[in-house]
Amino acid sequence: MSLIVQKYGGSSVATPEKIKSVARRIIATKEEGNRVVVVVSAMGDTTDSLIELANRVSSNPPEREVDQLISTGEQISVAVMAMAINDMGHEAISMTGAQAGFETDSSHTKAKIVKIKPGKIVEELKKGKIVIVAGFQGIDVYENVTTLGRGGSDTTAVALAAVLKADACEIYTDVDGVYTADPRIVTNARKIDEIEYEEMLEMASLGARVMQSRSIEFASKYGVRIHVRSSFKQDEGTFIVKEAKSMMEKVVIRGVTVDKEQAKVTILHVPDRPGIAATIFKALAGNNINLHMILQNVSEEGYTDVSFTVMKADLKKARATTESILDEIGARSVTIDDDIAQVSVVGTGMKSHSGIAADMFGTLAREKVNIEMISTSEIKISCVVKKEDADRAARSLHATFVEVEDKREAND
Repeated sequence: MSLIVQKYGGSSVATPEKIKSVARRIIATKEEGNRVVVVVSAMGDTTDSLIELANRVSSNPPEREVDQLISTGEQISVAVMAMAINDMGHEAISMTGAQAGFETDSSHTKAKIVKIKPGKIVEELKKGKIVIVAGFQGIDVYENVTTLGRGGSDTTAVALAAVLKADACEIYTDVDGVYTADPRIVTNARKIDEIEYEEMLEMASLGARVMQSRSIEFASKYGVRIHVRSSFKQDEGTFIVKEAKSMMEKVVIRGVTVDKEQAKVTILHVPDRPGIAATIFKALAGNNINLHMILQNVSEEGYTDVSFTVMKADLKKARATTESILDEIGARSVTIDDDIAQVSVVGTGMKSHSGIAADMFGTLAREKVNIEMISTSEIKISCVVKKEDADRAARSLHATFVEVEDKREAND
């Protein structure tokens, strides 16, 4: 008897009708002779609505209370899903993250999993029940509710698949797989049949919204094979694996991503002396603020400007942190630009192919897209551009790299 872990995103359970449809799909998996554990996100835009509520009643809501509030969305979902399944004649039991054994650190709104004690899940599976687990949440050593960050239900599902040694981990969403670009932006984007952990991790961290990047880290570490597929179709989607059999050396760029949820912070007139950068970034790290790109301008007369990008969700905290250390570091002021986007190309083939950066910059130049910041790794190049240019940049890069490769492969 196989053990299947399934995860259903918010759009898949947005209405009572969709919940019933998902319930039937879960039951069908059970009736095929499988044990089933299901991870569910909050219904539709519930999390966004709860965050909006928090901001309406407080100008600076404490993160502990934010977690206490937004975790209720998933608790509603698991309860009604269990009700629907029981109403259809099968036994199901719902669990919060804490009841499912998720222990995390105390980094509220972006907690990391410390350990999972799945004893209660295993016990209910032995009774023949379908177990419905609230995604995105856990509990710390002080018994505070914590959440794993946006998209954290993916991490919940992959972590459960790892600890339970599941035979399959299926991520159901409103799209039918991972695409070479966001099809809402690039109409010629195509579905990828197989993608390796390394590439998927980069794409997820650079703005591809299909999977949370930390879930891919878990999958890579524990060898969990993930199947991303549509909640509304029976077709196969995209398999995320250690080594993709379908990959060929000539596939240089696997995908193009756009991230419009970033902002740029610049500290002006910073003294150019040893230890200043350490002071700045230690303060940001101390407030659990993740940075994406860092740029220090050329020093003039002993002073420089330091820029970095953060997620917009961290912008208020990043601004307050940097402003609080201006006097300590002797800088002049802080400026914010939240009208930017990050456009990236990703592909393991970049390791053995030269000229990708030149082709990327040349493409953006032809489109008259100005580059504000650049970041590179072995398998990706990212550029910060104005938000209004991001979609046009993505379409042109997709045409330059992905569509050209597709045509070349078709002619071979």
